[in-house]
Amino acid sequence: MQKKQSKKQGEPGRQGERLTALLPYLIALASGILMGLTVAPVGAWFLAWIALVPLWVLVVTYSKSKNQSPPAPPAFLWGIGYHGVALFWITGIHPMTWLGVPWLPSLAITLFCWGFISVLGGVFVTIWAAVMVRLGGQKPWLRILIGTAVWCGLESLWSAGPLWWSSLAYTQSPHNLVIVHLGQLSGPNTVTAAIVAVNGLIAEAYINRQDTKISSASSAPLWFVNKYLVTATGLLISLHLIGFILYSRPIAQPPEAALKVGIIQGNIPNRLLRSSEGFRRAQENYTNGYLTLANQSVDAVLTPEGALPIFQRDLLGTALVAAVKEKGVVAWIGAFGERGDSYTISLFTFNGKGEIVSRYDKAKLVPLGEYIPFEGILGGIVQRLSPLDAHQVAGSANQLFDTPFGRAIASICYESAFPEQFRRQAAAGGQFILSSSNDAHYTASMPFQHHAQDIMRAIETDRWSARATNTGYSAFVNPHGGTLWISGYNTYETHAETIYRRQTQTLYVRWGDWLTPLLLISSGGAWLVISGINKFSNFGKP
Repeated sequence: MQKKQSKKQGEPGRQGERLTALLPYLIALASGILMGLTVAPVGAWFLAWIALVPLWVLVVTYSKSKNQSPPAPPAFLWGIGYHGVALFWITGIHPMTWLGVPWLPSLAITLFCWGFISVLGGVFVTIWAAVMVRLGGQKPWLRILIGTAVWCGLESLWSAGPLWWSSLAYTQSPHNLVIVHLGQLSGPNTVTAAIVAVNGLIAEAYINRQDTKISSASSAPLWFVNKYLVTATGLLISLHLIGFILYSRPIAQPPEAALKVGIIQGNIPNRLLRSSEGFRRAQENYTNGYLTLANQSVDAVLTPEGALPIFQRDLLGTALVAAVKEKGVVAWIGAFGERGDSYTISLFTFNGKGEIVSRYDKAKLVPLGEYIPFEGILGGIVQRLSPLDAHQVAGSANQLFDTPFGRAIASICYESAFPEQFRRQAAAGGQFILSSSNDAHYTASMPFQHHAQDIMRAIETDRWSARATNTGYSAFVNPHGGTLWISGYNTYETHAETIYRRQTQTLYVRWGDWLTPLLLISSGGAWLVISGINKFSNFGKP
């Protein structure tokens, strides 16, 4: 009887221990989810400045006490929480029955895509946490420097690959345009560094406050205990002031640089585009839209990615090109280019005579959606599940897009997430941005995130931007990220705005991302110096 009673008394204790053991994982997952809520559809951008704090505290707590739970699982869960929530719109590709994929295989492909990118985000944060534990040491200022440098370095590494979207920087666009202007200094990693550093300072304020309570030196003055919080506040205000100065600079609009651009949002669902009825509607919508805009005395008309889903050789016989020949207004038409037995997603410049004078091929393709990674290994497996065409190829990385109005910065759909694509073209003389996209197969939160990415690229390069999409959101954006006009969603629309060609060069355009190497070198150097001092001071000690 006594054994049974003691067993019952011990059960609440064990349950409490299990709950305590689970608490770090729950906290990490919840804070990652909070970071995911910073972007569309919620847009709670302000959470980005505190959502990394709980994970930082967990990682540092482990590095100080090896008896604590290892930081890898909580860091992994934080990454899954952030990327899983932020990129939940990926699930909008299901069902793919319009592509001929049965319902269940479509669900499997969709969950695989969403799960893969979420797990990749978890691996990213786990690596960051491991480096923090290994190199962070006992000095808070060094942890902040290393934590910021490593996060930026990992984002740079990830963005150099084919699969990239959710930088911490884009949590601030389009709602906090002042801080996004830091991107003019060294690209989006400037904003990322600001977010990580402020989170680190707040976390260190909490950690050192707890240490002071436990320590016998509890008589330390209050300013010492909270100096990290004061520094975090000062840094946050200072960075916003710098951003405000950049944001407040006037935008020159000389008449000779003006360019009146019209855009057509055709609103053709992807499930129809592949059919004869869809192509008929596309021809009708884009031809009528072109004639409407030409009658408004625009200088040029921009259409979305794949507006006419046909090959270059067939474009000349379309009603749209016939209208170009009739009206003499330049048109940028989205269609398919040819390269041997393969094809490209391309944007063609038609001059007033209806002749193709330039072509830009999409250089960043969507893995699985537009090409099969490791095709020799995975091609047969993936094609059993999906009829996605494996013969689409990417354009070269060093393309330039010359138009009758000067050189443009061209971007097709997914490329909006890759700032280097825009920086390189701006440095090579690109004077305005033409963004052509088709987000019709996703939920509304994805095109709004896409618009946020385009806003960042306009600010970083100090360029006006015209963005045409199939179903929304089409928009015009000025160099300060101001949205002059934005379309409805799932609507047919035409709109014209005057943009201005610019030849300015921001620090980022001239020098690229110089901040990340500087952070990595300075943090690595500081760590080596501190390690050397510690080894020297411990030399000869038993």
